[in-house]
Amino acid sequence: MPYQALNDYALVLGSNSPRRKQFLQDLGLSFVVRASDIEETYPSELQGAAITDYIAKLKADAIALTHNKEILITSDTTVWSEGQSLGKPGDRQEAIEMLLRLSGNKHDVITSICLKSTTREHVFHVVTAVYFKPLRLEQIEYYVDHYQPYDKAGAYGIQEWIGLVGIERIDGSYTNIVGLPTTELMEELLQFIKA
Repeated sequence: MPYQALNDYALVLGSNSPRRKQFLQDLGLSFVVRASDIEETYPSELQGAAITDYIAKLKADAIALTHNKEILITSDTTVWSEGQSLGKPGDRQEAIEMLLRLSGNKHDVITSICLKSTTREHVFHVVTAVYFKPLRLEQIEYYVDHYQPYDKAGAYGIQEWIGLVGIERIDGSYTNIVGLPTTELMEELLQFIKA
């Protein structure tokens, strides 16, 4: 492992997301997966990062740690557009409607991460601004039909075709949009074990 300070700890990823697993592998981290299957609901008064903070903590609370050297990593991502949280689309029509809403507009991708040990927890979030150029309906339909982005917040993956043709620019972390802000995660993780 490239991070000597983490050698004494056992990392637990509380997610079945293939993208999040791949990021931890690419970071050179050793970890096990122990995901929960919770209902991702939140109080209606929450907005923006407060939503993802709440759900990341909810996920962490649902997973038991087995010994005091384990550090659990849970996270939640949403697309925040014009005062509304866009989660994963339920079907083709909802995915198309989400992308029509994002077309020609700026939105924020917010990811919250909860780090938890047997003695404490720390929640933080990262916000990235994403700017879509105006998209034609046939582009949106092509993307939804060929990539079926039903497991992605906001109905898109920046690393897929729609990102190549539709995103004009981003302000902030690219990996956050894919599903995990890796630079910030490593900084916070190394601080977490020092405290």
